[in-house]
Amino acid sequence: MTALRLPFILMLAGVLGLAGCSVHQPVSLYQLDSGSPAQPAQSAGMAVLLGPVTVADYLQRETLLQRQPDGSLQASVDGRWAGSLSSDIDQLLLRQVAGHLDSQRVVLAPATLGFTPDVQVLLTITRLDSGASQPAILDAQWRLIDRRGQVRDNRIIHLQEQHTGGTAAQVQAQGVLLQRLAEQLSTALKPLANQPPIAEAPRKPAAKPVAPAAEPEKQPKIPMASPIRTDMEVFRF
Repeated sequence: MTALRLPFILMLAGVLGLAGCSVHQPVSLYQLDSGSPAQPAQSAGMAVLLGPVTVADYLQRETLLQRQPDGSLQASVDGRWAGSLSSDIDQLLLRQVAGHLDSQRVVLAPATLGFTPDVQVLLTITRLDSGASQPAILDAQWRLIDRRGQVRDNRIIHLQEQHTGGTAAQVQAQGVLLQRLAEQLSTALKPLANQPPIAEAPRKPAAKPVAPAAEPEKQPKIPMASPIRTDMEVFRF
């Protein structure tokens, strides 16, 4: 009886060992490729407020999603994002735009007190994903607001990048798409660097106090004549 139980115990141990290996299978962590942006040198360059940058809800997670041929999304089994994807996007765009504009005055929203931007960038990213057999795709829209609060540019962007299929290659392709987005955005920003200063409204002269109208001189009242009945009609004043 003991001899029959031994192979079963060995087989069960093997199955549990395989299950343990599958549970503890290492998962790779990925960050977006920021490329090699130039280090901005001008401390008094163009002032840009980058953001708010709105990212689609389905991207606000650590799970690295894979686009399937039928258009559906599935969680990757061998990789996930190393932290917040939204923060990675913000930092990548900040460094890329600052490098293209050669300006140290590119900041992420919300701005610090006292910072007056030449332009504010309102950016919405509605899609950023890829799959083993699907290219990396980026859909976005930006609006550029000048210092007077007027919309100077409104553009919808669709970018696509091929890759070799692996997870690392997909993440690299998505980073390239964001680099291309930052390059196009910087090209749209440059013409707004030389905006004329906002002229101050001329001050109105202080109104002179109105002197009170002089009261008309009072005329002496003339007593009304009252008739006195006598033999003669006599008027007394």
